[in-house]
Amino acid sequence: MTQFYYFQGMFDRLEALLTAQHTFTPAELKEMYARAQVRKVRRKQLLLQEGEVCLYKMFVAEGLLKTYYIKDDGSEHILRFSPEGSWCADAKSMANQTASKLNIEVMEDSVVLLWTHEALSALVKAIPGLQAYTNDLITQSLYSSYERILSNISATSEEKYQGFVNNYPDLINRVPLHMIASFLGVSRETLSRIRHAQIKQAH
Repeated sequence: MTQFYYFQGMFDRLEALLTAQHTFTPAELKEMYARAQVRKVRRKQLLLQEGEVCLYKMFVAEGLLKTYYIKDDGSEHILRFSPEGSWCADAKSMANQTASKLNIEVMEDSVVLLWTHEALSALVKAIPGLQAYTNDLITQSLYSSYERILSNISATSEEKYQGFVNNYPDLINRVPLHMIASFLGVSRETLSRIRHAQIKQAH
């Protein structure tokens, strides 16, 4: 019984996100939950590894994931942080069932809800409102990508860091400095200098 309520709480977070701008009936929500797999995952566990096909669309009910790729020189370049309440997948790999160039790793012990490509396709056909919600997610993703490209082209290192603070205030104390630097495309030394300058100015 305890486990049931624990997992039901995970669905509550998803329901709040789904129904924020769209309307779903209790039966439709129940169908979404019925097709989901609930998985507890551990820190440093890989949910997707380069070369694999992305099998699942993931909703982070608790915890934190990161999406990254490995450069030719072996260094890590972080594309996305996915904290609780957000979605995560390699959409291209999943849609085309092709090998991914990305890795998705668990940064904190987490609980994720998983849907296969087949399950999602069936749900979209059965629940009209889910297609509209999916379209909104795609639009938001494109907008975020546009903003990030624009920032990389024109923003200073200070502006990039301030943008991260504004957009992800809850992650500042959860993500190591070198990972934030990787996400922003600046050196760890530069980011450390910026943070020290801000702390000094605050005092």
